[in-house]
Amino acid sequence: MNAHAEHPDDGKVRPHIAPALFYWGIFGALIFLTVTTVAVSYVDFGAANTVIAVLVATVKAVLVATFFMHLAHDSLFNSIILCMAFVFLGVFVGLTYEDTSTRNQLDDANGAMIYVRTGEIAPAAFPHKMIVAPHAAEHKAAEGGHH
Repeated sequence: MNAHAEHPDDGKVRPHIAPALFYWGIFGALIFLTVTTVAVSYVDFGAANTVIAVLVATVKAVLVATFFMHLAHDSLFNSIILCMAFVFLGVFVGLTYEDTSTRNQLDDANGAMIYVRTGEIAPAAFPHKMIVAPHAAEHKAAEGGHH
């Protein structure tokens, strides 16, 4: 049953009172999930470490939003908006990760930038041996080295 069914939306504030034991239970769950996050960080699951940490953090965020922010007693529309915000955040983080994970990939044979998926040399990629950073040239000159 909807929490607002017995009270039409007349603008009055109606507190949602829960027993203290309930909030202590949520607090205990949050502490347990925090300990789980720390424990998982000490075990090497490879790339899954990040996925596990994000999943645990998402469960913690859902607990906080549902009970401490009282979304469980609010309209379904607000819950849907919150969920969609997390979906879009996930999409944007995923696209950013996809972009940044393939940067600075070097071909070991010639030092040129390559596309990892195809193995082709990236446009305007020069072997790193040909590129001299300005501070590196000054450092060599200060040591008395020759170019």
